[in-house]
Amino acid sequence: MISVLLVDDEALVRAGLRMILETAADLTVVGDAGDGHAAVDAVTRLRPDVVLMDLRMPHLGGIAATAAIRALAEAPAVVVLTTFNTDDDVFQALAAGATGFLLKDTPPAELLHAVRMAAAGDSMLSPAVTRQVITRLTAEDLGGRRRDALARLDPLTERERQVLVEIGRGHPNAEIAARLYMSEATVKSHVTHLFEKLGTTNRVQLAIAAFRAGLVE
Repeated sequence: MISVLLVDDEALVRAGLRMILETAADLTVVGDAGDGHAAVDAVTRLRPDVVLMDLRMPHLGGIAATAAIRALAEAPAVVVLTTFNTDDDVFQALAAGATGFLLKDTPPAELLHAVRMAAAGDSMLSPAVTRQVITRLTAEDLGGRRRDALARLDPLTERERQVLVEIGRGHPNAEIAARLYMSEATVKSHVTHLFEKLGTTNRVQLAIAAFRAGLVE
């Protein structure tokens, strides 16, 4: 059973998310919080597998709350729910350790899929969010920056580079395993090595590294 904590300052949004999640037999909502301080406290008490996090909240916002949660021992995955009004919030949440981004109007089936992927260690990005993130970041990575991004990949083996490309294309581990003719366990091992060699903490950051180096267009 995958346990989920809901974090949003609007009670109606939390109630709607709870209704959607509780339609799935393998998901359970263990609690909710209306601001970032309450979210951090709830995580330490309830130990959820996944946190669905709003960005705009009073007292302590979603970015700071994400950073505080991800700094905890055995931290849960954090998936940001956003209306995508401000790009900067999304980029800062990435740096804080968010493992996925969804728009608040994401269809219920995709929301359930995203929670399951986050619990399994994969990332789920709304296509609209992905396009905005990659467009903005890669626009800044021309000339020497592209060369620097490529040089950063020098420590990677050929197989690790292939896995990085597939992550950049948005494929989860199971699909990568099928596409590269390797076991899912081997893919997970390569992903772990990528985190270590590139100094990243989640798959979104790996995807960005692939785009910045020009491995994925």
